[in-house]
Amino acid sequence: MADLKLSQVEKTYGGAVNVLKDINLEIKAGELIVFVGPSGCGKSTLLRMIAGLEQITGGTLEIDGQVVNDIPPAQRGIAMVFQSYALYPHMTVRDNMAFALKIAGKPAQEIDAAIARAAKTLQLEEYLDRLPKALSGGQRQRVAIGRSIVRDPKVYLFDEPLSNLDAALRVATRIEIAQLKESMPDSTMIYVTHDQVEAMTLASRIVVLADKGISQVGTPLDLYERPENEFVAQFIGSPAMNLLPGDITATGAETRVKLKSGAEVVAAIPTVASDLGMSVNLGVRPEDLVQGSGPVLLEAEVNIVEALGEVTVLYFENPFGGDPLIAKLPGVHKGLRGQQVALTADKSKLHLFHNGRSLLYR
Repeated sequence: MADLKLSQVEKTYGGAVNVLKDINLEIKAGELIVFVGPSGCGKSTLLRMIAGLEQITGGTLEIDGQVVNDIPPAQRGIAMVFQSYALYPHMTVRDNMAFALKIAGKPAQEIDAAIARAAKTLQLEEYLDRLPKALSGGQRQRVAIGRSIVRDPKVYLFDEPLSNLDAALRVATRIEIAQLKESMPDSTMIYVTHDQVEAMTLASRIVVLADKGISQVGTPLDLYERPENEFVAQFIGSPAMNLLPGDITATGAETRVKLKSGAEVVAAIPTVASDLGMSVNLGVRPEDLVQGSGPVLLEAEVNIVEALGEVTVLYFENPFGGDPLIAKLPGVHKGLRGQQVALTADKSKLHLFHNGRSLLYR
């Protein structure tokens, strides 16, 4: 187990192309931290910098209080699980898992004991004498994880480990990783993914990366319920949060907003007198829109219906431009395409943003 601290970490290429800047993050021992963000935001680069596979251009990285910027990867006490498994195809599962320990000169008895423990944890005992080509994708990924476990590292790094698996295997392997973390509560893990479900279900805390830096850090529910800015509000959650432009017409413990559509809505968000007349975006998640009594928040013709069984997703043309507005209603709803539908939402479920920032975080 180990603490990590990143202080003003930067990454540039060729002294000109700035990929990451001003990364400040503390990771406590035993946490499972997930890096998420859009493609090209630098999440894998940041992971590789922690591993020592990419040089840190500026700032410092500390592991257990020791600055490791110039320490080689093999001496950082880190094990990395790659997207591509990176198994030796000519070696059995047993030999793949033993390889790093043999290179380190560990006694044979210690190696066998470590492999036995990891194989039991990952349910690989019956596959120890097979070659990687005789395994499924999920089994190969478990071997790659096992190869890390036997080294007993300070920190585990996972670089999109499930992206090469089909949907069913992703679910099964995600559950196995969650169970693995439960069985190793003191282990520090950092996990990179583009999959929100992985992030929301696995993470102790999520780090959302955007615009070359950190947009927000928090527990999965913090990010879902209290996004600090419009980017996080729309990135976390699927479908993305709807944003409706309007102006504040009354302030206080609750705030009244007149939307550009003409609708008037009350949000359970405190504002001050100087906010009167402020232009805002009112945010509401698709799953929080409902048919029922109350102030109409959205009324429009349904363009597309996705009937998924447990939910019905409705798409509306956005009168303000940009992406369609979306509602996600529980259950089956038939015959709504082409119909005018009026939707409301509980005032406690609404968000207010000004210049991209949530009014809750001023």
